[in-house]
Amino acid sequence: MYDLADVLPDADIDPGTNLLLAGPPLTGKRALAFDILASGADRGDGTIIVTTKDSADKVLEGFSDAVAPGTTPDIGIVDCVTKQRGIGSVDDDPRVKYASSPVDMTGIGIKLSEFLQEFYEDRGLTENRVLLHSVSTLLMYSDLQTVFRFLHVFTGRIQSADALGLYAIDSTAHDDQTMNTLKQLFDAVIELEEPTDGDEPEITTAGLSR
Repeated sequence: MYDLADVLPDADIDPGTNLLLAGPPLTGKRALAFDILASGADRGDGTIIVTTKDSADKVLEGFSDAVAPGTTPDIGIVDCVTKQRGIGSVDDDPRVKYASSPVDMTGIGIKLSEFLQEFYEDRGLTENRVLLHSVSTLLMYSDLQTVFRFLHVFTGRIQSADALGLYAIDSTAHDDQTMNTLKQLFDAVIELEEPTDGDEPEITTAGLSR
């Protein structure tokens, strides 16, 4: 079971669960996802982040702020940004694997599978938390059908690896039909709503057993 007590009280998540984190921009989806990943890293879970928005360096910097001081997380990042921007030549290393762009969904899937296999078989990490940030970027580059097929495979890999999958999406960037189509792929949806009067964003969950 994946314990999300630090983030969502009383929520125990079965292995192989895929959660969609949906909300308008600037409601803290990435911060919530990082908190869920970090609470796992603090317990010794593996962390895999597929980033379609920020470079691996920026993600590592942000994630290191989220984990407890003194924690050295087992982390793998699939960077879909750096090669597309053409910033020098980059090679895969133990912590970062590079896909050519957010359009390269086959490449993204291969790199994810390599990390899952490596974490499970080589590092002995049986509990791994995986974040895709963000689905909205994929939809900027490819049509809904292509993204749906990719996510269908991605969520299946999470399920078969007994991992926990998190997927961030800017809900207001897409029409209801797109959102409803994508929601079919996930076991539960965590919705973050616009904060009012300076409060924290409100979090509601659909399909998450408490």
